[in-house]
Amino acid sequence: MRLDCLIIDDEKELADNTAEYFNMFDVKTSAVYSSSDAEEFLKNNEVSLVLLDINLSDGSGFELCKKIRQTLNIPILFISARNTDDDKIIALNIGGDDYIEKPYSLGVLLAKVKVVLKRFASADMNSSEKTDFDDGYLKLDSINRTIYVEGKEKKVTSIEWKLLDYLISNRNRLVTKNEIFDNVWNDRFTTDGTLNVHIRKIREAIEKDAQDPKYIVTVWKEGYKFVAPEK
Repeated sequence: MRLDCLIIDDEKELADNTAEYFNMFDVKTSAVYSSSDAEEFLKNNEVSLVLLDINLSDGSGFELCKKIRQTLNIPILFISARNTDDDKIIALNIGGDDYIEKPYSLGVLLAKVKVVLKRFASADMNSSEKTDFDDGYLKLDSINRTIYVEGKEKKVTSIEWKLLDYLISNRNRLVTKNEIFDNVWNDRFTTDGTLNVHIRKIREAIEKDAQDPKYIVTVWKEGYKFVAPEK
């Protein structure tokens, strides 16, 4: 079975209501209520996006996210009543693409899910466009959506790949935060905190010193600039 969205949440009534609402608007969705059921479901079905709660009846959504990331590079959006900055940072650092607090509006959540599904479908259609960036140290392979540093592949999430690809495509000029939200996330739901975490993770992957970045430079209060090295 091929689904647009899988909801993993031990609040059964909320998960079922959300799935029913999504299906009404042609976003094919199912719900499971535990980590073990989610793992079994993902073994036997294809899913384009996951909505994942942190607190599950048989384990942690954080640990499940790590397991999913070992084999799948689909968008994972955390949904949780836990609203501390630490939880959000952990969720993004282990491979989450975004973090949505409960209680959520079904309409707003549906809109966000549709945007993410559209964004990744667009990325698949454009994956044949080869990015020509290769400075001998850093290489971006758009066909396989892969980053290489000194010839070694670096693991990043799909959203981080798209973010770096966009910055490189607009290298040597300021890219504002709003421009990034519009062209990478394709929405204005995303927060500065989410963007900052993903930028930091990309720096850790590609920079020789993430604390003193040479490629991705912060322009205070404005955005970021990808600086191509002089040859």
